[in-house]
Amino acid sequence: MKNEKKIKCVVWDLDGTVWKGVLMYGDALVPKHGIREVLEELDRRGILQSVASKNDHDEAFAKLKEFGFDEFFLYPRINWNSKATSIREIADALNIGVDTFAFVDDSKSEREEVSFHLPEVLVIDAARYLEIPDMDRLKPVFVTEDAVNRRTMYRDEIIRRKAETGFTGSSEAFLRSLSMELKIAPVSEQDLQRVEELTLRTSQMNATGYTYSYEELRALINSGNHIFLVAELSDRFGSYGKIGLVLLEKTDDSYIIKLLIMSCRVMSKGIGSTLLVFLIKKAAANRKKLLAEFLETDRNRAMYITYKFMGFSETERDGDRALLMYSSDAEREFPDYIKVLSE
Repeated sequence: MKNEKKIKCVVWDLDGTVWKGVLMYGDALVPKHGIREVLEELDRRGILQSVASKNDHDEAFAKLKEFGFDEFFLYPRINWNSKATSIREIADALNIGVDTFAFVDDSKSEREEVSFHLPEVLVIDAARYLEIPDMDRLKPVFVTEDAVNRRTMYRDEIIRRKAETGFTGSSEAFLRSLSMELKIAPVSEQDLQRVEELTLRTSQMNATGYTYSYEELRALINSGNHIFLVAELSDRFGSYGKIGLVLLEKTDDSYIIKLLIMSCRVMSKGIGSTLLVFLIKKAAANRKKLLAEFLETDRNRAMYITYKFMGFSETERDGDRALLMYSSDAEREFPDYIKVLSE
């Protein structure tokens, strides 16, 4: 089946791709015509970018800095490893699937190597680099504020990781040091583009896999049968942007979680559990049972584990689909390292 997912990250070769010439041969390197404009346009669209280049790291990175290109590239891999290995490492660092990656290289053998080991990656001949912004899979439906700031938010995360590496206390103590604030509010018209983006981009932390059109999402804002919420996270290092989405369907005696989506960037921050505590408290305050629909996929196992950990149990199962109900008597409280604000 042909992969039609939108591209989240473009990985670039350097020699003969980003610049003319070969570094190790001592060539006089110059950026290719129009390459800066391509990098800037992809960056503006919220498409992340990185490097997989067989070169001496320090020399190549010095050239990237000289050309002013270093700012565009997250987790660059400049070494003598295979390009497929480098792409896997970049995907792991960014925590996004390789099936949303594109790889650009002027070498046919390097492109074939990546295609063989990572067939889900979109492989592009560097001769077509000027065409890349016009390719359908690199055209997002909307360019949201979060998209424009995406690279900055990922760079903030790199700083967080360095801070955590140098932190001598426990993981929870580090989370407490971040001074996180989670704001939960009804979805507004201004949120809709980012909301649609979340439903399209997120697979690992999507409990049901449902997708809605822009018009369907707009209708849900004013639906008397639903509660539609968006969550935004920030800490002392900066904003993560709008990272979570909840859609509750109201019945006479229940709230049913129809959507529970979180950005993969916050998987390790306990945001899933925090959102569920918020919903548990909301259901209890309104004397409602809390149910959750779940569609099991090959990537969202973490969501199911979160539900089970928080006291949900299955009441129905039909193949990969399940209905869960909150059935615990335990008193649920927010983690003490997150300040939760709600409207």
